[in-house]
Amino acid sequence: MTQQTTVTPADASVRLSTKQRLKVDPGFQAFWALRIGFTLLPILMGADKFAHMLTNWDRYYAPRLDWLLPGSMSVHTAMYVVGVIEIVAGLVVLLEPRIGSILVAGWLVGIMVDLLLLSHNGDIALRDFGLFLAALTLARLAWAFPESGIVRATAARRPTVGSSPK
Repeated sequence: MTQQTTVTPADASVRLSTKQRLKVDPGFQAFWALRIGFTLLPILMGADKFAHMLTNWDRYYAPRLDWLLPGSMSVHTAMYVVGVIEIVAGLVVLLEPRIGSILVAGWLVGIMVDLLLLSHNGDIALRDFGLFLAALTLARLAWAFPESGIVRATAARRPTVGSSPK
């Protein structure tokens, strides 16, 4: 007979610190790995829309989407807008992963559509589909660990009117 050992999230009556939970809770570890990744990657990719160190991002724009650009905006300027959106999305994941993860998932759908319209980037669109699934997983985990939102955690620590400090 084999003995099974499982590690479950901390019982509600036992309060573990974030550091302790990261040592024992695989779900919490996965949540933080995805949260860090989906914070840093959009910020770095967004910043590179300005620097063009990784690639010339302008070539990833599908001309069929010209109708989305206001007025006489160039593709290069549009990539700056894309960069700002990606940086903001990464910051939202950091501050409020429940919202930010859905924002990133939606953004990835838009990227996949753009890549498929270019017709020679199906492999990159498939990779982005994997990222899309990971972003949805982060959203689910963010609901499992609600105290992990910086905005929510800060509000939870703030005493309410009429309550006594602990």
